[in-house]
Amino acid sequence: MMPDELQIWVPLQKQREVIACLGQRVGITRIRAECFVRLWVYLLVKYYQQQKPLLKPPLGKLELPPDAVVCTHREAANLFYGDKEQGSDRAAGMMLDKLVALGLIKTYFDGNCTCITVNPIPEVLELAPTHLPAQLQPDAFNARCDAIPIANLLASNYNWMNRNTNATPQRIARLLRQWANQYATGMRVLRRLDNQHPVGFYLLYPVAPESEANFFTAPRKSLHLSSLTDVDPFTLANLDDPECMAVFIRSWMIDAAYSSAYRVDFLQDMQQTLKQMQQDFPNLCDLYTLLIHPSYEELAQKLGFQFTVKDTKLSVYWAYLALDRFLALEMQTVLAN
Repeated sequence: MMPDELQIWVPLQKQREVIACLGQRVGITRIRAECFVRLWVYLLVKYYQQQKPLLKPPLGKLELPPDAVVCTHREAANLFYGDKEQGSDRAAGMMLDKLVALGLIKTYFDGNCTCITVNPIPEVLELAPTHLPAQLQPDAFNARCDAIPIANLLASNYNWMNRNTNATPQRIARLLRQWANQYATGMRVLRRLDNQHPVGFYLLYPVAPESEANFFTAPRKSLHLSSLTDVDPFTLANLDDPECMAVFIRSWMIDAAYSSAYRVDFLQDMQQTLKQMQQDFPNLCDLYTLLIHPSYEELAQKLGFQFTVKDTKLSVYWAYLALDRFLALEMQTVLAN
């Protein structure tokens, strides 16, 4: 299906309205929004044509395909670049990776073809609120059971930024297990109650005094999970070290399907974990994090983080918040909107 054929199913004006709405999200350019909307319409039409061969255009409304739909890179290239002079299958594959990293779609390989699922977009869907398939609760990170699924969750975050696959799940899993062996208190997951699968994760890393200088240097130098070096730029503080004053949020992520419903619970759990860590490091007072994915910039700003150091080569920032200020936040109120 070529781009002009999409207008038969969903009017161009409706597509433009959705593109304009998506443009308000951090990290979504007009080109990305346009590609996503074309893909969305195509997947929906393809699904309905398989289920209802006699279906005639137009569609009544733009809604989520009930199931994943097969879509090759060749099909995606026709959608994205069929009305342009340039655009290859490889470029289409990179755009799909970008849409995955932005939380707009999910992809998986079924052994023969790439299958794509469109994630719920509340601001543009004309649907009743989606009921989540499972209940979640914060829980301790289990290095034996959680390392691999969490590594897969985190890898897309780093690979989106680097446009490569340096951040392999195998390497991330190994590092997670090493850190859990050193200091597991600051590692927590958001766990499904039905199957025990983790769908969220954060890592609070108490930093030794000699590593604090990293917070004032180029952020890319501290991207250990996505680098190929085995030398960690940060040293873990020794228990009860009175000179340990900084906590590095090395990770904070929730699967997009659960983020809006559970981020308050997860942040409240993080507050409780930090209070527990203060028993081990009584002089903790500084909270630092690296803003890697654009979807988390708005959340960081609402929580009060200040952007301190911007990288000159990557879209990565150091952000700071006084620990006492973070612990005093009423998360339900702060994130009410």
